Amino acid sequence: MQRRSLPLVCLVCLLLALTACSIGPQYQRPTAPVPAAYKEAPPASFKEADRWKVAQPNDSALRGQWWEVFGDPELNALEEQVDVSNQTLVVAEAQLRGARAAIGVARAALFPTVTGTATVVGARQSLNRSGASSNPSNETRSDYLLSLDTSYEIDVWGRIHRNVEASIASAQASDADLETARLSIHAELATDYFVLHGLDTERQLLLLATAAFEKALELTINRYNQGVASQLDVQQALTQLETTRAQAIELGVQRAQFEHAIAILLGKPPAEFTIPPAPISIQPPAIPAGVPSELLERRPDIAAAERRVAAANEQIGIAQAAFYPTVTLRPLIGLESTSLTNLFSWPSALWSFGTSLVQIAYEGGRRRALTEQAQAAYDATVATYRQTVLVAFQSVEDNLAALRILEAEAEQQGKAVEAAKTALLLALNRYQGGVTTYLEVITAQSAALTATRTAVDLLTRRMTAAVLLIKALGGGWGALPS
Repeated sequence: MQRRSLPLVCLVCLLLALTACSIGPQYQRPTAPVPAAYKEAPPASFKEADRWKVAQPNDSALRGQWWEVFGDPELNALEEQVDVSNQTLVVAEAQLRGARAAIGVARAALFPTVTGTATVVGARQSLNRSGASSNPSNETRSDYLLSLDTSYEIDVWGRIHRNVEASIASAQASDADLETARLSIHAELATDYFVLHGLDTERQLLLLATAAFEKALELTINRYNQGVASQLDVQQALTQLETTRAQAIELGVQRAQFEHAIAILLGKPPAEFTIPPAPISIQPPAIPAGVPSELLERRPDIAAAERRVAAANEQIGIAQAAFYPTVTLRPLIGLESTSLTNLFSWPSALWSFGTSLVQIAYEGGRRRALTEQAQAAYDATVATYRQTVLVAFQSVEDNLAALRILEAEAEQQGKAVEAAKTALLLALNRYQGGVTTYLEVITAQSAALTATRTAVDLLTRRMTAAVLLIKALGGGWGALPS
């Protein structure tokens, strides 16, 4: 009778498992404010017909070697070393592996837990106890037991499946975190690289100015020896020269710090890394911003925030499932005998099958509080997601505006540089002709040097703004579908 009832019980349990329902809210991607077009982007940067499209998740799209758009072989070589040696990326990659392993931990609950037991027991009872027999052999007993004990929780309310889905979403968020770290480090390397070479350009400018000031000092000394110039003119020329030399030396501090920062990004000790001095010889490339909805596809930090919303949604379902009873099956099969000789015979076989339904009757409102806590955590992740989207749009708009305004400023500054050079030439001619004092020359020299250094600074800022715009757009745009 028992053997006939076993298949029926298993069938009922199987049907119960197949008809399991999922308790809790179904996940829907939260909405976020997405403008139809960038405020700071030129109208001609994209076609009118493409001003809007619905965003599709594309955070896993290959972003490519976006730094190659700058056309700098040295930068390309440095960027290639980041993924190999950067320790921050090693940390993020290890965290991703841990998150993926957590999926396996959660998924294991979908399968039964089988425990194997092997027991050998020998016992001898006292012959002096009450009711003991007179035959010593009757008081010595042995017992051999081999069993497989199974415990399987039926996921009637979807708690285990939701836990698996939450782990998957968390792993996807960790994957996006890795991409965010990779994008940030590549962008930081490019930014430091251009700032460093901007300092090289500025130092080269100061060295050229120093050479020009040396000639001016020589000229002033000759005029002093001829009785045309005063000792004051000589001291003013010398002051201008030494001040410029000091400024060139001062740039070495900043350059060394940026070189050390690049070494750390590459996972190298600063003592083993050197970048040869070289001025910036390129201009910022044209960077297509695309349409705002594409930003939700490109930015890995947005993808990470969205995946955390999904994981938080699953936690609500897990908390709500705790209000319902837990159904567990506990089948057992094995062999038991008092002798090894007949342990593996059919009469030694044993089995049992049981099921339990456990429902918490009272716990002082703990489950309700946990559900409210999960709902609050979900609301926080939604707000974080929307804030991440807003900050992403701000970053794009900031750098679009920076590139546009700095380009116009650089063009205007170029005119200022030409005017300052002309003024300096006139001042030198007037001084050599004895029309004016050397103070006018120094003023013109200072104005020309300041104007040229400002132009160099503008070029550096434009290059770093281009890098930051690419970072704000989520990396390489070429991998996205057109």
